[in-house]
Amino acid sequence: MSEPAITPDLIAAHGLKPDEYDRILGIIGREPTFTELGIFSAMWNEHCSYKSSKKWLRTLPTTGPQVICGPGENAGVVDIGDGQAVIFKMESHNHPSYIEPHQGAATGVGGILRDVFTMGARPIAAMNALSFGVPSHPKTSHLVKGVVEGVGSYGNAFGVPTVGGEVRFHKAYNGNCLVNAFAAGLADADAIFYSAASGVGMPVVYLGAKTGRDGVGGATMASAEFDETIEEKRPTVQVGDPFTEKRLLEACLELMASGAVISIQDMGAAGLTCSAVEMGDKGGLGIKLNLNNVPQRESNMTAYEMMLSESQERMLMVLKPEKEAEARAIFVKWDLDFAIVGETIPEDRFLILHNDQVMADLPLSKLSSSAPEYDRPWVPTPAAAPMADIPAIDPIEGLRALIGSPSYAHKAWVYEQYDSMVMADTIRAPGLGAGVVRVHGSSKALAFTSDVTPRYVKANPVQGGRQAVAEAYRNLTAVGAKPLATTDNMNFGNPEKPEIMGQFVGAIQGIGEACVALDMPIVSGNVSLYNETDGQGILPTPTIGAVGILMLDEMISGQPSAGDLAVVIGSTQGHLGQSALLAELLDREDGDAPHVDLEAERRNGDFLRANRARVKAATDLADGGLALAAFEMAEGAGIGAALTAADTGTLFGEDQARYLLAIAPSELAALQAAAQAAGVELEQVGTFGGTTIRLGGAQAPLAELSSLYRSAFAAAVA
Repeated sequence: MSEPAITPDLIAAHGLKPDEYDRILGIIGREPTFTELGIFSAMWNEHCSYKSSKKWLRTLPTTGPQVICGPGENAGVVDIGDGQAVIFKMESHNHPSYIEPHQGAATGVGGILRDVFTMGARPIAAMNALSFGVPSHPKTSHLVKGVVEGVGSYGNAFGVPTVGGEVRFHKAYNGNCLVNAFAAGLADADAIFYSAASGVGMPVVYLGAKTGRDGVGGATMASAEFDETIEEKRPTVQVGDPFTEKRLLEACLELMASGAVISIQDMGAAGLTCSAVEMGDKGGLGIKLNLNNVPQRESNMTAYEMMLSESQERMLMVLKPEKEAEARAIFVKWDLDFAIVGETIPEDRFLILHNDQVMADLPLSKLSSSAPEYDRPWVPTPAAAPMADIPAIDPIEGLRALIGSPSYAHKAWVYEQYDSMVMADTIRAPGLGAGVVRVHGSSKALAFTSDVTPRYVKANPVQGGRQAVAEAYRNLTAVGAKPLATTDNMNFGNPEKPEIMGQFVGAIQGIGEACVALDMPIVSGNVSLYNETDGQGILPTPTIGAVGILMLDEMISGQPSAGDLAVVIGSTQGHLGQSALLAELLDREDGDAPHVDLEAERRNGDFLRANRARVKAATDLADGGLALAAFEMAEGAGIGAALTAADTGTLFGEDQARYLLAIAPSELAALQAAAQAAGVELEQVGTFGGTTIRLGGAQAPLAELSSLYRSAFAAAVA
């Protein structure tokens, strides 16, 4: 089959700009073949090369005594003591999920699980952070149902508990939903597997499922905006099979235990191309592949299709040759393909053969390390205008607006479709703040959370970036966990627009400052740009996934009882700019984001962990402020609450570095003395008990509010 001629239209269709194509000509000294053009397109697109973001990602803090491996591998690796490590990462599957929500979300889960077990870890927890358009938009209900089904069906069948996440709705996501998937696994700290190839003449082995035409060009599609041609992009979405992936997990872990693996890499974005190039480049070696040996499930596949397919449940490995028979037997036992498709070579070459023809012959190192890197023009986000006056608000009406909104309503409709208890180590399931999973067979546990407030980031990217990390820190602290490290998923619009690039730069600055101050280095992550449709960008959404550690007997896991006191740690100024109350009750997004005092965050978090034995229940104060937090805590326990404050700022303000605690009255004096000694503000703000929610002088029956809270999400998306 003859390959098409290289034309300007074909180059543009591959997401390459004219100057980038000129750079390719300069590197190889000739016109590329069609397959070579596809390979360059795959390796140089935004999704794989990070060409717009590398400069800024390098400024993030990525090291610390707890970090075994930071960014650059399939996932980050963090020491949790006793010779064990937690391996975790968050990654986006935004574009595929908008085109084909079920498969887009399912394969997002599959891909992030492979990132974790390709490093030798058994996955123990998953989370997802989802952003959708307004419920009234014609696509929203279809997307929500498809994405939640896809996440649930893959994770449940694979057998990993989904323990946390978030769901939000905003008109900025009408044309571009966000699906961010997180996975974490456990491994022995001295048995981590990396992707750098080593040794010349070593066999390169294809493992797992067969290659089809699904997902060809997926990474390139994910590096462009959407327009009216969106339906034509459906073939670029992969199809997942969680049962095959479960077998692949078991086969890979058995293979790793056999000592046969030199290096291993999952086939994710850009499939065989990206996995082979990354293994070779990290090891300073070339790779030669013979595509006739690639297991295929469709006939007459071309070299271009095989190199760019994103068929799921596949891995690439460099194998110790003397272990070939043993390794093959493992994969035959698990009914998976095992095929030697190439070898490592000493030259800096990426040599692709098919039907005895050379389909590509490129300098391998130039594909990865010489990808374009841009210092995009950017402008800082201008300071927010002062907030307009707020009319008098009945506090119960304000609370109803929040709990009746799908962004803040009870999320059981979502997480009840997920298996959160599989593996039997989940201690704290979704719906109560951070998820907690026991480290199997030990007295330790890991806590997981995912956080960002996009309204804040849009108004003030630096403070919004700080706040995303600070809220993750507080969510972990509120269950008694010591925060360890973070992963980021940077979802933004078109970086070629200076104002969008300015949002990205500001958010990175804020995230970096918070990670340093709170000792939560970034160990892995993902950048998803071009989240736009017809020129309309999403809200800047730098999702932070975070992991903390605790001993089981240190966990704060209780609920308030009648007669308990409601106590706030931290200073309340009544900040209402960019608040959930303004957005949901008044349809306003004005004012500045709240200021994040990182010293106060650290001090107040340390104080809560040091005094956790005195605390029955704790939650951080974030969206919706004190009123929403007190309602959620009381409603979860099936009792009422009474807050003494009546003013809007105190009840609904979103000042940072704050926690709401439920404590027995007998603990108040000792907690106040400890707070005074630590220089921490602590105030009793009300009590728990009864059958009503009372906010100052206004009140409503708990049963009525609870009914609204628990039905609003399904009503919005059904």
